[in-house]
Amino acid sequence: RVFGRNAAAVSEALRGAVAHLSVEINPQQPRRNSFEVSLVKEDGSTVELWSGIGKGPPRKLKFPQPEAVVEALKSSLS
Repeated sequence: RVFGRNAAAVSEALRGAVAHLSVEINPQQPRRNSFEVSLVKEDGSTVELWSGIGKGPPRKLKFPQPEAVVEALKSSLS
């Protein structure tokens, strides 16, 4: 449930920041106990916007602030 709530918050922030952005949550089976956000560009390349794999404990460090992911997205698009 914690992962789902955080994924929903991040996807909402991303959709609000960039018009016509397609957001997919877990298009493939995710790694257990991990939280990552990646951007797949039109040319098929992938840019990691945020990863919580090496973070924590405490568990809350594994999840990003939605604003931080939006800033990473904007810098990746420019």
